[in-house]
Amino acid sequence: MPDRLSQLLGVLSLVATDRFRHSVEGSLGRAGVHAAALVHLDAYPGDSVQALADVLGVSQPAAVKVADRLGSDGLLERRPGPDHRTRALHLTAAGREAATRVLADRAAQLDGVLAVLDVDERRQLEPLLEKLVAGLADDRPGALTACRMCDRDTCCGVAQGCPLEHTTL
Repeated sequence: MPDRLSQLLGVLSLVATDRFRHSVEGSLGRAGVHAAALVHLDAYPGDSVQALADVLGVSQPAAVKVADRLGSDGLLERRPGPDHRTRALHLTAAGREAATRVLADRAAQLDGVLAVLDVDERRQLEPLLEKLVAGLADDRPGALTACRMCDRDTCCGVAQGCPLEHTTL
């Protein structure tokens, strides 16, 4: 039987996800994995459709559809890949701007969730969340999936570094 902590975490996760999804999908005008595709490709330009499918946890044909939709929206372009057999996915300037908006919408919603905590409570929560995040993946593919919506500048651009850095060693 789950304990109260598990229940509280479940409620928090669900509501934070719902708020974030509603905000991001409203500004992007696309549902599903499109926002995560933008954020990932902003951080990893030139990934293949298969690499994107792996990160998003969708089939290769589904990733092709995501790329097609983002391309038709003027947010993504396909270029020759490194082996000239694959196509490299790159965001356009509009795609990079959309990825920035997605992350800003995400941050606003998450800041709203955290607004009930004072500065000291936030300082106490941060190392606990870092520990939880560090346990989410044991390898790079798992870390890329877990961090598919991560604002890497905010998360990794601090002295503590990425909680999933151990997956890249």
